[in-house]
Amino acid sequence: MSIPLSPDSIPDALPGPPFFGALLRVVWQHVRDRMLQAIHEAGFVDFQEAHFAVFSFPLPDGMRPSELARQKRMSRQAVNYLLSQLEDLGYVERRAADGSDRRLVYLTPRGHEVVAAIFGCLRQLHEQWSKEVGKERFDDFVDVLKQLSTKAQEPTNR
Repeated sequence: MSIPLSPDSIPDALPGPPFFGALLRVVWQHVRDRMLQAIHEAGFVDFQEAHFAVFSFPLPDGMRPSELARQKRMSRQAVNYLLSQLEDLGYVERRAADGSDRRLVYLTPRGHEVVAAIFGCLRQLHEQWSKEVGKERFDDFVDVLKQLSTKAQEPTNR
């Protein structure tokens, strides 16, 4: 039986709140807000924040809805609800690949335009933050994020 640690029992050498998870969340929320703003400014005002569940890396172009649900850690019902919305708005389509009866998710030209708005926004943020903290520091930050995200995707770390 383990005894939960109180905040007072954490060694002083370790940083205190806000911890890195909270800091990552704050930054991520800012990034999402900026992406949504860029999407709306590009003329896609019907795109909602919930749609980022589908429009996130890796993009679902040519993916089975069930695989998308697994990848995003969502129920198939929730993913299908979002896909239906995105289909009605003209961002994705579900169709069978040649020689198959399984329907896959594909981005439409309108969906690819949303992706272009997202990528443009992310490039601007990259440039802005690189200037704010210095190119070398920002490049190191991105390298650390890549290393941690690779490690987090290993089966033993889930």
